[in-house]
Amino acid sequence: MTHDIDASIVDAAIAWSVRLQFNRADPGQTAAFERWRAERPEHEAAWQRVNSLDEPFGKLPSKLALETLDEAARRNRSRGPRRKALKALGWFGVAGLAGWFAHDSAPWQRATADYASATGERKTVRLIDGTTLVLNTDTALNVRFDDMRRVIDLLRGEIYVQTGQDSGAVARRPFYVQTGFARLQALGTRFAVRLDTQNARVSVDEGAVEIAPPDGVRAVAHAGDVYRFDRTRAYRIEASLAEATGWLDGVIVAHQMPLVQFLAELSRYRPGVLRCDPAIAALPVSGAFQTADTERTLAFLADNLHLSVTSRTRYWVTLHAAGTS
Repeated sequence: MTHDIDASIVDAAIAWSVRLQFNRADPGQTAAFERWRAERPEHEAAWQRVNSLDEPFGKLPSKLALETLDEAARRNRSRGPRRKALKALGWFGVAGLAGWFAHDSAPWQRATADYASATGERKTVRLIDGTTLVLNTDTALNVRFDDMRRVIDLLRGEIYVQTGQDSGAVARRPFYVQTGFARLQALGTRFAVRLDTQNARVSVDEGAVEIAPPDGVRAVAHAGDVYRFDRTRAYRIEASLAEATGWLDGVIVAHQMPLVQFLAELSRYRPGVLRCDPAIAALPVSGAFQTADTERTLAFLADNLHLSVTSRTRYWVTLHAAGTS
């Protein structure tokens, strides 16, 4: 029967192996894993197949382990052949040549996080306290709940949070989102948090959020506010909630956005490099643009702004003024 296991189940078994080997021991995660094994005979068969390899998965250099997971995810998204996902694990006999994968890299964080989304994926998760999380593209997070507090560690990407009532707890516990820049405390609220390279952004849909930079003054963002923050300060910016949270509806909302900035936003939803000629970088872009089909969005944009699109491969795309490429 093991030869007929669907490749997506094998992929899931591989992902569980990485998470259990590289993550901190967590009773909730262990329980979820045991439930997954018991759900279907194919799950248990896939798990036994992964663990019958000559080398324990968790002892292998993580660069190739996580490249394998990313390759499996790419096959899933393209709906192409995925039967080689498990066979790829045989590469690990020579994996020592690859070096170790950085812990803050996208594949590592996605593979070892409690919850993660792939590039171009949007995912909804409901936590045991009733909180609902929506993960935008390329997002990874861990969940730390104890008797005193509820904490979301946002490792990368962007989330929308609707805090739960925490009715199962003896007393309602405070709810935090911890980022590498500052800690956010939800004050009965719905809000979005996005991590960028140099800072982060919080957009408050309902209620309020306290922003606590470790080296700066605290601030409170109220409904309708959009704040930027880093480790030293938090400050309100002029941005609409529609622009900040349009991704929940699968769109990028742009209002006179420079083309180079728009392409940076769109590139979050597709693999590879997406850029434009510096001569047209400041062209203003306005409208609501779909993220689910980035090729179609690029074609629409090029047609409306009279641009040409040059593709070396589907992973290296450049926009030019029409007739100059």
